[in-house]
Amino acid sequence: MKGTYDFQCNLAQTLNIVGDKWTLLVLHRILNNKNTFKELQEALKPIPTNILSDRIKLLEKNEFIISQIYNEHPPRYKYLLTEKGMDFKHVFNSMILWANKHLEACKKTVCHEKCGKEVEIKYYCKDCDEYVDDLIVRELD
Repeated sequence: MKGTYDFQCNLAQTLNIVGDKWTLLVLHRILNNKNTFKELQEALKPIPTNILSDRIKLLEKNEFIISQIYNEHPPRYKYLLTEKGMDFKHVFNSMILWANKHLEACKKTVCHEKCGKEVEIKYYCKDCDEYVDDLIVRELD
């Protein structure tokens, strides 16, 4: 990755990992069961092979994915999401909902599997046992 942000900020630190061209798309395709280099390459045409390789290494280094060998000779790997990588599904769903609301070229949304209707994001406070709208961002203790 080119430059990185060197200040303590949740968004900046996240962007240091996924904020370059292709990384989010690579991670999203792995989430959607494109697990081999060849499958990723085909799903992300026209990504250059060196860029795909770099993005896979970055995601592995930051523990979003792990590689698992499935063929010894020649060595071939499949890429699987870690728990950290699976948690990113919520970020993707938020982005899909936002894009569907604000961008005209988007043709997908996130729906409730049971009824097929679009969902919305709600924030829940476990301590109060209620959904909340009055949010603040604060420093962690």
